[in-house]
Amino acid sequence: MDRGRIAAIGKGRPPGPAVDLGDAIILPGLVNAHTHLEFSTVAQPLTADGGLPAWISRVVALRRLRPSDSAADETARAVARGRTESAAAGVTAIGEIATSASLDAYAAPGPRLRVFREALSLSPAAGTAAFAAALRDLDRLAARGIPAGVSPHAPYSVASTLGGRLLATARGRGLPAAMHLAESRDEEALLAGGSGPFRDLLESLGAWPAAAPPRLLSAADWISRLARGPRGIVVHGTHLDRDPVALARLARHRDRLAVAICPRTTRAISGSLPPLALFQNAGLRVAIGTDSRASNPDLSVLAECRTLVDAGLTSPASALTMATLQGAWALLLDHQCGSLTVGRPADLAILHPAARHADPFTAALAPDTRVVATLRAGRVIAGCLPECV
Repeated sequence: MDRGRIAAIGKGRPPGPAVDLGDAIILPGLVNAHTHLEFSTVAQPLTADGGLPAWISRVVALRRLRPSDSAADETARAVARGRTESAAAGVTAIGEIATSASLDAYAAPGPRLRVFREALSLSPAAGTAAFAAALRDLDRLAARGIPAGVSPHAPYSVASTLGGRLLATARGRGLPAAMHLAESRDEEALLAGGSGPFRDLLESLGAWPAAAPPRLLSAADWISRLARGPRGIVVHGTHLDRDPVALARLARHRDRLAVAICPRTTRAISGSLPPLALFQNAGLRVAIGTDSRASNPDLSVLAECRTLVDAGLTSPASALTMATLQGAWALLLDHQCGSLTVGRPADLAILHPAARHADPFTAALAPDTRVVATLRAGRVIAGCLPECV
């Protein structure tokens, strides 16, 4: 490494001071393509009994427990804790979904960030206010030099006008966008006829404008809109096997769209793992995220990879490619991270396996393998390295 970048890769002892890592694995820094750091102080995942609508109601209740005069400070603390936990787990880049901008927490040392400013509303008046707030935060992120993006939350929570304005803004500024799509079968009833568990949830939260029902778009329509920008992420996509039109549009735009899956969260909420083979057979890039501690016991991307491998859905090498190269591409950060490439920033995860395995990919995902150091641009952001020898 030289001045924070990878200067050369090869065998033998390099000129000048060297660090002997012993029997170690050097990976590109891991990429958590989708997470909500605001919940990083939650001690254990919220119960998923009742499916996604019931889980969302618990998330809303959790947010409302925060005193309004200290909510911003609590969110900033959670973001800081989540970045620290992520770095300790070998993560050097994060796709953060943010309902507000915790600028100081984002600007502090730690993993790289792509902050997708999330907005949601089903009524015109609230949508105008939500868009204005999102626009202000995008300007503030840009002023601090923090990579940004936009995130219309989901088809059941974003009216077409608000989502369209957000995506047009992203397109005009050259920013990526992310959106939760086909996350629950309960979406279908709401989008088809304005009924079902999501309608009940929205009415109970006072978020359903009964006087003038909102115009909601299908997953296929949102995919077409996402594809107009420089890069788009379909988050979850758990039930896209039930929507061949949406899947076909996603495959058609695979040059600019990726899927971000969160295996343990999907299993907890839907009772099944993501349909990885469906996405890969369609030629899609698949990235890996942890969602949040509101649905997951930790922020370990390696644990997400291990879950897929243990279920027989992919190989260790493929899982690690999703957790590095494809995640960086999804976040539009592939020029900065995701691969061990001469000239790129030295974003590294250094692992020590406890035992020998058939190949280094299997060793990297072994439960007893430890992340001993994480480097961003050549600087240690978690763990430690041996002294120069």
